Amino acid sequence: MTPAKRAVVLLSGGLDSATCLAIAREMGFETYALSIAYGQRHAAELTASLRVAQALGAREHRLARVNLGEFGGSALTDAAIAVPENEGNTGIPVTYVPARNTVMLSIALAWAEVLGANDIFVGVNAVDYSGYPDCRPEFIQAFETMANLATKVGVEGARLRIHAPLIKLSKGEIIRRGIELGVDYGLTVTCYQADDAGRACGCCEACRLRVAGFTAAAVPDPTPYVQRSV
Repeated sequence: MTPAKRAVVLLSGGLDSATCLAIAREMGFETYALSIAYGQRHAAELTASLRVAQALGAREHRLARVNLGEFGGSALTDAAIAVPENEGNTGIPVTYVPARNTVMLSIALAWAEVLGANDIFVGVNAVDYSGYPDCRPEFIQAFETMANLATKVGVEGARLRIHAPLIKLSKGEIIRRGIELGVDYGLTVTCYQADDAGRACGCCEACRLRVAGFTAAAVPDPTPYVQRSV
């Protein structure tokens, strides 16, 4: 029997990354889920990532640690910066974490080389997103080019691929796709300031996008909220 192709899937524990994991599985990959503790204040998503990895049949689930909170500069890593609530974006918001996706993809790349996996999946989205520069197609393409220049496997002739299957989908389209693939969104945590039980605030940008997505998909929202103001 031909061994299954391996893929590393970045898994935050949120809605998008759970859908991404399900897509990688449907494409026939043996999936290796990688979650990153980067100093985020909303650590409930890491607990959710374990649930999602188990539910979607990841071959292995690893948690890597890199403390971007040491530098701060983001409402998601610095307790001195408030998470915006019920506000529209004007420019790149304070929830942007400097270099986060670059760091995460680099760690995923290291594990992929060790595993002999030529494919990495990431759930970035350039439609219903908060204006983060590292969620754009240009960034994904640039990182893939770099990965093939900077690795032993790339230099020796194999092709490393960065898959961003959600990048052109709306949040509603992502949810509908996940439902088709059997994703239980009740296992996921998306909120920027979820409590320890995983209950969402109902006020932040992530909650607003999530609620709008379930509304657009005409699917009941399974999210437990502390309050619901969106």
